[in-house]
Amino acid sequence: MLNEIYSECETKMQHSIEHMQRDFKTLRTGKVLVSVLDNVKIDYYGTPTPLDQVGSVIATDATTIVVNPWEKNLLADIESAIAAANIGVNPNNDGDQIKLFFPPMTVEQRQESVKKMKTMGENAKVSVRNDRKHSNDQIKKLEKEKEITADESKAGQDAIQKITDKYSVKIDQILKDKEAEILKV
Repeated sequence: MLNEIYSECETKMQHSIEHMQRDFKTLRTGKVLVSVLDNVKIDYYGTPTPLDQVGSVIATDATTIVVNPWEKNLLADIESAIAAANIGVNPNNDGDQIKLFFPPMTVEQRQESVKKMKTMGENAKVSVRNDRKHSNDQIKKLEKEKEITADESKAGQDAIQKITDKYSVKIDQILKDKEAEILKV
């Protein structure tokens, strides 16, 4: 019973870290990543469709992304969707493809990215603490229903705390590494 609670708790905490890392892909670092366009959706015959499903999205160098639609009639839609996404650059439509030229990041922009990253990390830590609370509540419920003893309950809560500490340290390390990546010029 307790082992099931432990493994469920670990799985949830791992998902919190994975979610945080997915969120990091929307942050701008020193070099531009095509993932800054992940949240851009195009109205493709009435269906909101991710940009990478209506054309190729390629980072040609550290500051340029090229979007090459498979259907040229989508150029205007793609251009307006990128402009509406407010990613910090204006799309340049040359009639064949759309180019996005990202200026090199300033120190202020890097610090702003670090702030956003730390907020994402704090959200992940809150999620991990909520997972801990949920698991501890399950253990207390088992104790209340006399399915485990008070000593087993205490040992279970201690084990949950160790798991929580492990994931908190993981999050801190990921944040530290990401901060160094963002601030590196």
